[in-house]
Formats: sequence, C-alpha cells, structure tokens
Amino acid sequence: MAFVIGAPASNNGKTILSILISSWAHKAGKRIQTFKVGPDYLDPQILTAISGVTCKNLDPVLCGNDWVINSFHHYGKSSELALVEGVMGVFDGIGSSSKGSTAYLAKLLHLPVLLIIDAHGQAGSIAALVKGFLEFDLDLTIAGVVLNNVNSNRHKKLLTDALSKINIKVLGCLPSNDYLSIPSKSLGLKPAHEIKSLNELINRWAIIAENHLDITSLKQLLKHPNGQNIHVENLFHQHKINFSNQKKTIAIVQDNAFHFRYPETKDCLNAIGIETIDWELIADKPVPKDAVGLIIPGGFPEQFAEEISQCQRSLDSIREFFYKKPIYAECGGMLILGKSLIDTNGKRYPMAKLLPFSAREGNLKVGYRNLKSLTNSLVADKGEILVGHEFHRWELDLRPKVNEEMTQAKLGYKTELLKHSWEVSGWEIETKKEGWSNKLFHASWIHLHWASTPSIIQKWCNAISLE
Repeated sequence: MAFVIGAPASNNGKTILSILISSWAHKAGKRIQTFKVGPDYLDPQILTAISGVTCKNLDPVLCGNDWVINSFHHYGKSSELALVEGVMGVFDGIGSSSKGSTAYLAKLLHLPVLLIIDAHGQAGSIAALVKGFLEFDLDLTIAGVVLNNVNSNRHKKLLTDALSKINIKVLGCLPSNDYLSIPSKSLGLKPAHEIKSLNELINRWAIIAENHLDITSLKQLLKHPNGQNIHVENLFHQHKINFSNQKKTIAIVQDNAFHFRYPETKDCLNAIGIETIDWELIADKPVPKDAVGLIIPGGFPEQFAEEISQCQRSLDSIREFFYKKPIYAECGGMLILGKSLIDTNGKRYPMAKLLPFSAREGNLKVGYRNLKSLTNSLVADKGEILVGHEFHRWELDLRPKVNEEMTQAKLGYKTELLKHSWEVSGWEIETKKEGWSNKLFHASWIHLHWASTPSIIQKWCNAISLE
C-alpha cells in the first residue's frame, strides 16, 4: 500500500523519518522504493544513496496527475517496500491552496498519511493539533503519528495518553540526537556526496529506527502499491515520440558542481533509444566526442567557480559545441555560460562567455512557473504552454543593456539570433520574459521535467536528428 510522510509544517522531521526507515530497510536487506513529493533534488539524492534504489519525484503540478499515478505504480511495483516523503506542511500547496501538496498527492494515490510532529514543549495539546488534521479533510486518511524530540519516558507517556483519547496510534517516538540532525546548506540538505561517513550514519540510523519506531506496524504500511503494472513504454510516451533508428549519444553533466537533475530524464531518453554519457565538467575534459547533444543541469557552480574557470578544455569544448550541436542548460548550468560568476567568497571568475551576463548572489526565487514560449526553440514551439519550477538565489547583471535579440550564435547550418525563451508567470510574481533560446540552444532559470512532457523530448529528438 505504501504511505506518505507528512507534517504540520517544514522542519518537523519528514526527511529524517524517511532516512530512518530507508536505513532500516537497507540494513534489513529489503529493497525500498522511495519517492519525494514536489520538485526537490537534494532529499532524493540522500534517499537514493541510502537505499541503493533511485528516489523518484512525484509532482502533480510539474508532471500532471496521470504521470504521477503511472510513475508511482511503475517504480513502486519493482520493490518490496515503498514510501513517499511529503513536502512542507500537509496542506501546503501553490499559494494558499492545497494543489500539489502532500495531502493532494496522498488523495491522488489513495495513500494514508503518517504524521511526524515536533513534540518539543507539547503535552496534552498535541491531541488538539492532531484532531485538527483528522477533521480538516475527511477524505484524507491519517495512519498514525510519529513524535519527534521526545526526551523522556514521562514526556512519551503524556503524549501517547493524550493521543489515545482520540484513537490515534503512536508509531514511534524519536529523541533529540546529534545523528538526527542532517547537515544543510542554502537550498536544503547537503548533497549526498558531501555527507561524510555516510555508511556509518546509515548503520546508526538503522539502529535508531529499530529502537524508537514501531517497525512491526510500519512494515505493514510500507508494502509496495497494489495497482496494475505500468509498462515503461507507456510511462515514457514512447508511442508518441518519433525518433530515427540511427544510434545517437548525448552527454549529461554529472559531477559535484552539477547534479540537480531528474533521473527520469535519462530513463526516458534511454527508453526511446538515445544513449547517455555522464560527463564531469570540473574534471577539465572535453565533451565526449561521440555526443551529439549536451545537457548542463543545475547545481552549485558558485562553490566551484574557481575550478570551473580553470577548466579551459571543458569550457572550450562547450564553446565549440555551441556553434554546432544542441545545448540545454538550466539554472546553475546556465550560470557558467555567462561572462563571469561571483563565488560564495565574493570573488569573480570568468566563465564560458556565451551569454551576455555576469552572475552574483541575490534574493531567493522559488515557485512553480507558467511558461508561454515566445519562439520556436530547442524545447518548445512558439505559443506552447509548459510548467516549470524556479529555485535559486542568483541575479544576472545584463549591463550593458541588451535588446530583445540579444546575442548572435553562428550555428553550423544557419545563423540565428538567440531570443527570450518564454514569458514567465506564477503566483504573486510579475510576468517577465526570460531565458535564451533558438532551435539548437536553450538556457533558462526554469527547471523542466522532460520525461512527463513528450513535446520536450520530441523537440530534442528533432534537434539531434539533424546531426
């Protein structure tokens, strides 16, 4: 059946509970498929590292309901156990609505919610809090509660007695513990590759789970979904995508600086016959010679700005690619295509100099974005409507001011001008024009979910078929 881990608000312990259960499953020799609600990249990385099974995002706003349902059943069926980590508070969605929220996802997949609550400073009042969740949406099933920051048997008895009066089962009480504090940074958790002694931590997390969670009850809730099998070709819309049988290979940047990517992108490309190669840009090697396309995902290039600026073979090969073959870059991937980037210490370093901006740290921009394509580009036709997600703390300095037709790219088969990719709108933000695009190039702040959007894959296939 599986369940969704929810909480009254962020920072109550959803991620640590997901980590504890995944660590227990791994140490017990059980294959567990984890999922994450929303567009998060960092939580899935650590859940993947723990379980050895790639965590998948379930995002109805970005991907649509059908994709989420099919993805959950396709990937969930392949494992003995499954769980879904929620996002923010249970009912927190776009704006003040619950669209895209943990509750929305739980009802869409007909899954119960396991609440984790920070119980620090609480006693009998916790029953009123939980009763509110029980009664706020009667279509939502609450399977039980895990209590966080419970530091004595007396505190535990106070809480469990209070919750028994409203017939809520307590499935665990977690103490305050240094091992339950996960290192974080500006945009969320530290990437999995930056967490030291991860294997040792997994062992400790497994022991904490065994000692402080009701594993017997949780094992029943963790059983994989019962729904029908979803074949991979249906999941990835293979029947809708026209692609030549000629073998093609694309390079995807994957290293410590660039790792914000949805794993389904590679799954989808492979499913339709496109081979993918991971390329470490910060290793200062040229783009793999067999690649006819290049994807540069987001990440934390500001932390590696000095290293990137010294990777002349890498940057030179991107410049050479720019003149001939398709390049797709989003968020942090876009930052290195500008003139310069200021690192986390305030020092400026030269970048690829393909786009007319310098980048510096700014205010947080986060949220789903509605996109109306302004040109026929590498990812969309003019007038096409897409949904993406924006999440960064960076500003682009475009001085000297550039006009709408911003910079000229001398492409292999014709000369075109780079134009704004799209008109961007969203909840409580001003509509703006953003990005740089033409038929062989796309760079933007906006993260897209390729695998759930056949039109993006089709446009990419069209571009690399020209090679």
